[in-house]
Amino acid sequence: MTEKIRVRFAPSPTGPFHIGGARSALFNWLVAKHTNGTFLVRIEDTDLARSSRESEENIKEAMKWLGLDWDEGIDVGGETGPYRQTERVDIYKKEVERLIQEGKAYYCYLSPEELEKERQEQLAAGKTPVHKGTCRHLTPEQIDIYKQMGRKPVVRLMVPTDKVYAFDDMVRGHVEFQSAGVGDFIIMKSDGIPVYNFAVVVDDALMKVTHVIRAEEHLSNTPRQLAIYEALGYDIPTFGHISLILGSDHKKMSKRHGATSVQAYRDKGYLPDAMVNYLSLLGWAPKGEQEIFTRKELIAQFTMDRVSSNDAVFDIEKLNWINFQYMKKLSQTELLDFVMPFLVQAGYVDTTISDQRRLWLEKVVWYVREHLYYGQQVIENVKPFFEDVPESLAANIQDIMALEESKKIIAAYADSLMNLSSFDEESIKKCFKDVMKETGIKGKAAFEPVRIALTGETHGPGLYTMIELLGREETTRRLQRFI
Repeated sequence: MTEKIRVRFAPSPTGPFHIGGARSALFNWLVAKHTNGTFLVRIEDTDLARSSRESEENIKEAMKWLGLDWDEGIDVGGETGPYRQTERVDIYKKEVERLIQEGKAYYCYLSPEELEKERQEQLAAGKTPVHKGTCRHLTPEQIDIYKQMGRKPVVRLMVPTDKVYAFDDMVRGHVEFQSAGVGDFIIMKSDGIPVYNFAVVVDDALMKVTHVIRAEEHLSNTPRQLAIYEALGYDIPTFGHISLILGSDHKKMSKRHGATSVQAYRDKGYLPDAMVNYLSLLGWAPKGEQEIFTRKELIAQFTMDRVSSNDAVFDIEKLNWINFQYMKKLSQTELLDFVMPFLVQAGYVDTTISDQRRLWLEKVVWYVREHLYYGQQVIENVKPFFEDVPESLAANIQDIMALEESKKIIAAYADSLMNLSSFDEESIKKCFKDVMKETGIKGKAAFEPVRIALTGETHGPGLYTMIELLGREETTRRLQRFI
């Protein structure tokens, strides 16, 4: 019988939930769903100075928003908890003590100054600095001296000097590290808190994680973790290290490439399904040319053998295009519901509106939908319906409005609209054609001044639909400002 796959996502709650973390969580989630396995979430909060419950809540909220539900872990429970590292310190201490008793780890009393001297000596000799195991064989008398000096020891793991740590990575293939470049490293600090590499191994082993899928930055941690697995006698999981996410300039992603936190994209009005769709393509190559996937399709197709070792490039335009495809699927009512918080934020509408007002808003938002790549863009696009054309216009636009024929077409159209018996798109269109025929002003010379008088711009969506939405009174009022 094949072992049931168990994967985990173990973020450190030290700040906002980053896009890179979301991609790692998603890949683990997809593997679990694809194999009918278990997706576990735990919190690695041993960095006491930087960790916070606020950051933890941000991570959980972002994951829930993305729809990345977990089967076991924080807030859910399970048989292998607790699921915060700060609640598991006694477990780590017990395992550290076992290693000491078995002669696989030892107390190290060296001061920072002594360690630095050791490092500098190795550098001067042209060697890679690794700890030489100075305290491996301290006598009871030497230990007493250190204790009398008030030194608090760390615990170091004894690492063989002639071993090769090798494993087959799901993404990178066969990987090898020489133990000589590792040295005896710290597994527990002097305050009794385990280091990351030790805690993560104990957690993964005791939580029965079968596959560790994580960012490439953890690849260099793997030899130390393999040494810990072997020392503790734990089964070693299958590793998969996914590539970095770079900005469009192929440098480490930062704010200059766009927002880096999941919350920022949520706040700007991206849809969670679109974000999941886009993040899945950062490093994973589906079969064929398909780019838009439902969650069901992603789950059915996602496998780690199609994850590339090449760095993924975050392309905001590609994300916008994908989000646009998802926004187009929303109905008129759904689209207004989605962008309503932005309209309230802009002060264009109140939280409570009449049915009539809501129906009008639905039409207005639907009118600009082809220009909405994410929700926040609705503010700029519906602005002409809520704000007057500014007094100060760009020089090229002022030049257009200063033309005699511009004033002529605006005045004629304003008069004709006032006399229309029916104020619908078709009647408005016919009225404009009649005015152009009467004045002899046609094409660009006719359309541009009218649009500028209504919006302050020379281009935009359908003019006749806009006039219908503005209404007779508001349209003629705006036109008359420029006569």
